[in-house]
Amino acid sequence: MFSRVLIANRGEIALRIIRACHELDVEAVVVYSEADRDAPYIKLADEAICIGPAAPAQSYLNISRIISAAEIANVDAIHPGYGFLAENIEFAQICADSDIDFIGPPVEAMRLLGDKVAARKLAMEVNVPVSPGSENAISDEGEALKLAKKIGYPVIIKASAGGGGRGMRVIHNDISFRQAFDAAKAEAQVAFGNPAVYLEKFINEPRHVEVQILADKHGSALHFYERDCSSQRRHQKMIEESPCLVLEERDREALCEAALRIIKKAKYHNAATVEFLLDRDKNFYFMETNTRIQVEHPVTELVTDFDLIKWMLRIAWGEKLKMSQRDITHRGHAIECRINAEDPAKNFSPCPGRIEKFIPPGGPGVRIDTHVHQGYTVPTNYDSMICKLLVHRPTRAEAIETMKRALKEFVVEPIKTTIPTCLDILSHNMFVKGKIDTGFIERNF
Repeated sequence: MFSRVLIANRGEIALRIIRACHELDVEAVVVYSEADRDAPYIKLADEAICIGPAAPAQSYLNISRIISAAEIANVDAIHPGYGFLAENIEFAQICADSDIDFIGPPVEAMRLLGDKVAARKLAMEVNVPVSPGSENAISDEGEALKLAKKIGYPVIIKASAGGGGRGMRVIHNDISFRQAFDAAKAEAQVAFGNPAVYLEKFINEPRHVEVQILADKHGSALHFYERDCSSQRRHQKMIEESPCLVLEERDREALCEAALRIIKKAKYHNAATVEFLLDRDKNFYFMETNTRIQVEHPVTELVTDFDLIKWMLRIAWGEKLKMSQRDITHRGHAIECRINAEDPAKNFSPCPGRIEKFIPPGGPGVRIDTHVHQGYTVPTNYDSMICKLLVHRPTRAEAIETMKRALKEFVVEPIKTTIPTCLDILSHNMFVKGKIDTGFIERNF
């Protein structure tokens, strides 16, 4: 196993990786910006190195500073966590060139699956359904408009090089197409440094369902079942759960096997999430593959009882997956709520500031992943998520009630958070019945 691992991230995921490293008897080195200098999790690391000012471009996104820190700390490997440089192909390549193991997939697989158009082609090669759309990136507006008419409205424009809702537009007619096409390209250029976009048929009221995969360097790939991430706002997930309520066992097996075919075709190793859209008739369509660990990975850990972060480290070291598919069973129901420092009354605008009171919930079936504490100041420079609150119970109904109880116990003051919104969503009749889709929150809240 590695001797020392550098964690090229911050906050909750940095703490999560520190803990996994220590349980594997691996020394953990963290980098931090000046804004995170006083974060308590830094003291839990075996070494900590400041890499610059609060601005991400000068710290957590600064490849040269992170590589310099890795060389100074004499580490064997770098874990990128999620966000920041986790899916940056240049960073992964520089790690390889510097003889530092990148705890993630090989560069070739990142390049193949990171490009959404190329990933669609790969999915089709292994007979995984994709929604009707363009075979290649489209730069010509006239060509795109012709294809939109051929596919039939509504259509969705997506950035080829990224995700997270950026560079994405839903179009319902010719009139709005031109403005949306230019706006999507411009946003893709700013967000990903690549203006390439492509078109897909827009699926009305879909569920967003994703499959967690681990694959080793010896040709084995296993699925760890699915997560339903349909409860989202502006393409940003708010609540995730497992299993997906509407999938019957036959449908679940087909979905998970499709995800495995994509991963094997890409010659992928380490953790991945293959994402699909599920229509009203339970037909699934490949959407994209996230070549990193996901924010919501603890949902899968709770229902399968496997530590995904530890396995990322083991796989990167070269270990074989020691379990078979039949060893991975799904038990109970897990739900995760992302607690963000946002003000729901002000259109979910960020709400940074000092937390004077922080009283997390507890009790049977409750898990909290957070780096936040009483007296912590939420900075303005980073993502607004401050905590992941999870529950795991024998049934979905029990999980909902436990989560509602936990949310009512949770005290974060005086900053505003999404705790009340999560409670409202879980109390909504349609959520309780499981009749949700990706537009559920925006229609009802």
